[in-house]
Amino acid sequence: MSSPLEKILYVDLTERTTQVIARPELFARYLGGTGVASKLLLEECPKRIHPFSPQAPIILATGPLVGMLPCMSKTVAMFKSPLTGNLGESHAGGNLSTALRLLDYRAIAITGASETAICLEVTNGDCRIEDASSLWGLSPIQVAEETVHLDGKGMQSVMSIGRAGENLVHYGSAIVDRYHHFGRLGLGAVMGSKKLKALYVRSRDETHIAKPTKLTSIYEETSRRVEESDIMKKYRCLGTLANVLELNELRSLPSKNFSKSTYDDAERISGERFAEEILERKISCASCPVACIHLGGLRRTHGKKQDRREEHPSDERGLVPYNYEPVFALGANLNVSDPREVLGLISLCENLGLDSIMTGAALAWATEAYEKGLITVDESEGVRPTWGDVETYSDMIEKIADVRNPFYRALGRGVASAAEEYGGKEFAVSLGKNSPAGYFTGYGVLVGTLVGARHSHLSNAGYEIDQIAMGKKVGPEQMVKALVEEEDWLNVLNSLVACYFSREVYEKELVVRALSAIGINRTKQQLMKLGKEISHNLYDFKIREGFDVTKEQIPKRMLETESPAGYLNPRTMHRMISCYVRIREGEASGLRRKEKALIKRREALL
Repeated sequence: MSSPLEKILYVDLTERTTQVIARPELFARYLGGTGVASKLLLEECPKRIHPFSPQAPIILATGPLVGMLPCMSKTVAMFKSPLTGNLGESHAGGNLSTALRLLDYRAIAITGASETAICLEVTNGDCRIEDASSLWGLSPIQVAEETVHLDGKGMQSVMSIGRAGENLVHYGSAIVDRYHHFGRLGLGAVMGSKKLKALYVRSRDETHIAKPTKLTSIYEETSRRVEESDIMKKYRCLGTLANVLELNELRSLPSKNFSKSTYDDAERISGERFAEEILERKISCASCPVACIHLGGLRRTHGKKQDRREEHPSDERGLVPYNYEPVFALGANLNVSDPREVLGLISLCENLGLDSIMTGAALAWATEAYEKGLITVDESEGVRPTWGDVETYSDMIEKIADVRNPFYRALGRGVASAAEEYGGKEFAVSLGKNSPAGYFTGYGVLVGTLVGARHSHLSNAGYEIDQIAMGKKVGPEQMVKALVEEEDWLNVLNSLVACYFSREVYEKELVVRALSAIGINRTKQQLMKLGKEISHNLYDFKIREGFDVTKEQIPKRMLETESPAGYLNPRTMHRMISCYVRIREGEASGLRRKEKALIKRREALL
């Protein structure tokens, strides 16, 4: 008999049908999260399908320890990315994962498309596809206000898109519970192509997640490490904005489209300055005591327009979530140093449903392209992008979200696409067609981002490997081996849907004990093998969709700017990429041999 926590909700938006199927073998092998989602994506996504095709799926997956241990609170989304043309993977916090867990769903697979705006409502014992025409055009914050029931019953979660997703901007995001994001790689645009304005989840009125007795001591141990140790002190205090001054001191904080590796006004956008001038509240995801989500107060409308839909775009109190990545992208990278102006640009991206990192990269490229005469005032609809010009940047953000003309359509497809059409590839900063975050620490972060399955610094923590390597004689091959090992382990943690910030808390031995307490017996070696298999699932999808890492180029700009490791040598980076490919190809051959042997043994038993 299958467990209620092995159920997947399959939704067909075209036929407006739903089906619940138990997949015990899938969860037994892959645990949940990234592991299960990677397999479902390979199953559900037709080869070389367009990301906006009705058949292109959206997969949402939770993990086996959600609600049982601190920081086990993420939801993993997988889809075909319109930005890169291959793997789309994004993680969001909030209540979504726990609400699904309370309904006994471990994953949702959404296919098909509606002809009119819809909202998918998943509640206790029911799943409905409702008309959402009244919500179309609203911001994600407005959608949350219209959707959440204020009766205090059950756990609720709302995931919705803004105008950028509706207009198929390739880096449109989905906002979860006001302050959390599926930010990267264009999930919002895929939802928009399906006319799926929102997903609303509400758990039972009265329910709880029982913690097995064996898990009690692990819960207490983990809670102490999370709340009392220095492991997560940074996140509890200043949040990731604590990185600003540290990275600037290391000469690893890019500014003005990565033309420099320091920022002259770093102190003005530091975590200390934001805490002093901007911070109003801190909040947590469900089942997390850290409160790492910092909310700044915004008290005025930013930008030229006077006809904005809301006086305070993020909510009625003007609270806007901020952390290092958007402050870098819309601050240092655009030479915007006033904290409130940076917060205003972040708020506008929130309101429109845009990934802030790619938005900042697009505006930075456009500023240089205008300076160099590659785009005209007519093409930019009368605006003249200039470093630090917040009014102009606000106007351009609106135009990107609304796809106002061919130029803004190109910007809405990402930096690589815009440079392909208008020129300026030499200063188009993207890796694997995704914009890098603000860590210019050396070879590890650049190569790690390029080879990482989702082209993110979070794929394999290359920036941390760079910092470890500083002052030590660590060769390129050693760095690549570290990237591979870290990526494999992070795939395990992402299958448990652990928060990335808690990765030092959830060491291998602790994960083994936690899984054992709920009846999942895996050794450290078996978990690492699983992480490796998931890495290959992700890369199998990428290769199937046409990705070839050996043909990817390192942006010229990133070779012209000095890092802590000096000016980066392209030959060294290509050597590291080749090393990564050799390692992964060797693993793939071994995995296939073992898989064939297992199949033969099964056939013999039959």
